[in-house]
Amino acid sequence: MSTASDTLSESTPAPAPPPSDLLDRLVSLGKQRGFFYQSSEIYGGINALYDYGPLGTRVRRNIRNRWWRSTVELRDDVEGIETSIIMNPQVWVASGHVAGFSDPLVDCTGSCRRRWRADHLPAERAARGRAPDAPGCPECGGDLTEPRQFNLMFRTFLGPVEDTSAQAYLRPETAQGMFVDFKSVLTSSRQRVPFGIAQNGKSFRNEISPGNSIFRTREFEQMEMEFFCEPGTDDHWFDYWRAERFRWYVEELGVRSSRLRLRDHEPDELAHYAKAATDVEYLYPFGWGELEGIANRTDFDLTAHQTASGVDLTYLDPVSGRRYIPYVVEPAAGVDRIMLTVLIDAYDEEEVRGERRVVMRMHPDVAPVQVAVLPLSKKEELTGPARELEHRLRPHFATEYDETQSIGRRYRRQDEIGTPLAVTFDFDSLEDHAVTIRERDGMTQVRVPVEGLEGALRDELARFRERTAARARGGSAG
Repeated sequence: MSTASDTLSESTPAPAPPPSDLLDRLVSLGKQRGFFYQSSEIYGGINALYDYGPLGTRVRRNIRNRWWRSTVELRDDVEGIETSIIMNPQVWVASGHVAGFSDPLVDCTGSCRRRWRADHLPAERAARGRAPDAPGCPECGGDLTEPRQFNLMFRTFLGPVEDTSAQAYLRPETAQGMFVDFKSVLTSSRQRVPFGIAQNGKSFRNEISPGNSIFRTREFEQMEMEFFCEPGTDDHWFDYWRAERFRWYVEELGVRSSRLRLRDHEPDELAHYAKAATDVEYLYPFGWGELEGIANRTDFDLTAHQTASGVDLTYLDPVSGRRYIPYVVEPAAGVDRIMLTVLIDAYDEEEVRGERRVVMRMHPDVAPVQVAVLPLSKKEELTGPARELEHRLRPHFATEYDETQSIGRRYRRQDEIGTPLAVTFDFDSLEDHAVTIRERDGMTQVRVPVEGLEGALRDELARFRERTAARARGGSAG
């Protein structure tokens, strides 16, 4: 297996992790500014389920759109589909999820009575300042029960009668929908192998020990792609997609490469269906964690569904005349986890004129707002023209209008949500028909005519993209 050049080597100095309390700061900022908050909070919330506020919804949509644009729309060899959350239960029998989609569960018999994944006990102890191999519960030190397997799928029932004949499942992954629709997509799209099927949608897993805010939740949104290829070419495509997915985070989301690495799975940790697997990992405040997984699933899934359904899922190569079941390379990521990663990577604090400034240095195409329009004061002679200006810019950029509090506080508020550019309409604007563009990172300002403002903003955003890419690659942020 080749090693992508972006993988951190043993000689590369270990990057400094984000501050250990950064996640707590982000959770507070997320609630205050409307990125995310606990679901059903007025009733005490519900563990590992979150709602996304106005700004969080924008960031998630931007991430989703950039993935779809890169993975589907700009390629000739990938088709997009949307499949049902609830499928025929036999899909999950054939895929092995009913029998084997489980984690080892242990219960604390001590004071906290918490449940834990047995394979996560060392990490949970370390996170609480205990020795990873210490005996007992990570939380209270109480005795633990013997491990038992716990299936992670949520069960539901179709129709009015709740018995085994009506039992169904909420999908734990979007992948199986693409496998069972392989033949239909192949026929209707007139594609030829190699080609991919991509899907973005909700999945559900009844996690035993979710945690770290939106890093691991019970309801989450996946972005997966199954790339079907001829056996014997799968190693090439596996190497291609592991490099391409690493590149996407750096070049298109602006995530710093120094905090990313590619980690190949050891043979003893490979899933039963996988020939090879690599995780794109990010250095979180709680340590290295999986951001995305790329797996060579071989022909396991198509073969399983062909056997169980009796439907021929082989592919006839029109050139060679060879018939075979394709191998599959799968890049799979989660919108929620990517959003958390983007926020952590962008978060920065600095002192400006004796005051603390929080700034989210997000990529301008991921930030929830690209251009904020701010009248210098709340006087009608400024607010009216400023509102008109924001409406004029709205078709071209993600905009926001803000006239509340002092101009300095409004700048700080835009810094906290990652807005790259702020346009200030002041009293001079009434005379010289010009406005001030203030950029987020260096806080520099430039005066430009209102006529042609759209072009000036596009130029400023283009420079922002260049600086963000340089920062992500490890060069000067400018």
